[in-house]
Amino acid sequence: MNKEQLAAEVARVLRSGAVFGIYDVMQTGPGEIAFPVPWATTAELSALADPQRYKNALQKAGFNVISERTRRDFALAFFADLRAKTAAAGGPPPLGLHVLMGKNTPEKSQNMIDSISKGRIAPVELVAHKP
Repeated sequence: MNKEQLAAEVARVLRSGAVFGIYDVMQTGPGEIAFPVPWATTAELSALADPQRYKNALQKAGFNVISERTRRDFALAFFADLRAKTAAAGGPPPLGLHVLMGKNTPEKSQNMIDSISKGRIAPVELVAHKP
């Protein structure tokens, strides 16, 4: 997705004084990520961008970025806990993300976890204010 178009449209619909938050997986370091991942089966289908691209788009649309937080450690702990719970239960629950992501959910998840572990990607939280 075009980050600039996204920021411009959000700026258009929000009132002055509004706060806007983004929580997305972003490229946080060098290196290629292996596909498939939960959001894309190939690199051509991925809209992965670094936090600076998001911040530039927000600033261009008139926002002031007021905070940024990389959630790498949180994500790694979350997936370790999820893996432990899945193993303890003897497999995934009847309903879950695996239903949406399909039969290659384990491969998608492992590719994402590997890239997070290597510092290539991480969930990032950005908060911006519209003056």
